[in-house]
Amino acid sequence: MSLSASTRAVPSGSPDGETSSGADLTLERITKDFGSFVAVDDLSLTVPSGSFFALLGPSGCGKTTTLRMVAGLERPSSGRILIGGQDVTSTRAHQRPVNTVFQSYALFPHLTVIENVAFGLRRTRAANPLGRAGDALDLVELRHLADRRPSQLSGGQQQRVALARAMVNNPAVLLLDEPLGALDLKLRRQMQVELKRIQTEVGLTFVHVTHDQEEAMTMADTVAVMNAGRIEQLGAPADLYELPRTAFVANFLGQSNLLGGTVVETVDGIMGVDVAGRRIRVPVDRAVSTSGDVLVGVRPEKLRLVREGEEPAPGTNWVGPGAVTDVSFSGVSTQYQVMVPGLGTLSVFSQNVAGRGEVRLGEQVRLACDVDFTFGLDGAEDATSGAVDLDDPGA
Repeated sequence: MSLSASTRAVPSGSPDGETSSGADLTLERITKDFGSFVAVDDLSLTVPSGSFFALLGPSGCGKTTTLRMVAGLERPSSGRILIGGQDVTSTRAHQRPVNTVFQSYALFPHLTVIENVAFGLRRTRAANPLGRAGDALDLVELRHLADRRPSQLSGGQQQRVALARAMVNNPAVLLLDEPLGALDLKLRRQMQVELKRIQTEVGLTFVHVTHDQEEAMTMADTVAVMNAGRIEQLGAPADLYELPRTAFVANFLGQSNLLGGTVVETVDGIMGVDVAGRRIRVPVDRAVSTSGDVLVGVRPEKLRLVREGEEPAPGTNWVGPGAVTDVSFSGVSTQYQVMVPGLGTLSVFSQNVAGRGEVRLGEQVRLACDVDFTFGLDGAEDATSGAVDLDDPGA
């Protein structure tokens, strides 16, 4: 049974064992270079106290380097790091009020679960180490396994022990570096829910580094999408998904159909964009660029297939006809690839609703969506930025 926020007991490092809430984390113009390579480039952000914050990005974008600088494992080339308003830029790692949970659990195989959790408390000669370790195990719902060895636990249980060990000193900031990467898909999804529950109960500041978009969107209050050492966009998961501001964010956070066009008119807050001879309407308040060349974007699940003999609903944007070139059934939905002359291949996610016949391979269809579901990006951007490159060996 989980502990409520009012009864939880994860002791801090103070002698009386009182808990403390999380602290703000502030990065002020942080840069980290390794010779001529700039891993983190003039990055500034504030993580509010008690929030669940995710740094999301592909391998090599600088997110893990950023985490290591917060942990004190790397020194910034320039800039400042503040925790709870205190400058810790030059503070040694073991003196900072942070703990880190890594993808590798790093549990001591010869110690029991409770001794693993109490290990750090014993090293600092904290009062009542076993009692406090037991309280931490209560939080992750594993006290009943306190006397087992790590080899007797599942991967998910081991990860929860590692989490309890990291939280037992009640750090001001808890850093999570790809903590679920070693788990299988089903267990990873269960742990996403569990991590969010724990963070809500303890009220600590969590900073989670991941390349997994679903992880970031499922757990975090705020997501910062990183690319090439910089933050492309920061905000609530739903805001980033529904209204990306760059092609990289549109493609990396889910999938997007991005079509090049030119703004030809603006009437009553709606832009008219010429896309391969078809007029597509985009709300001005959903557009980064409102003149000249733009990229018109729409998410695959916002598109509807309009079959031969049917008409798009009045007032909607539509393109086509095009030919269905691929059909992939995934249970709750079916993904279609539709080749539209002049536009290329567009993706459509269609929910599998009883009574609607499946669109078949080779069938001619049009694609329609509501005007309010479109967004506009800078036309000078690469429409493929952030998309998975199947020819890239590192993808």
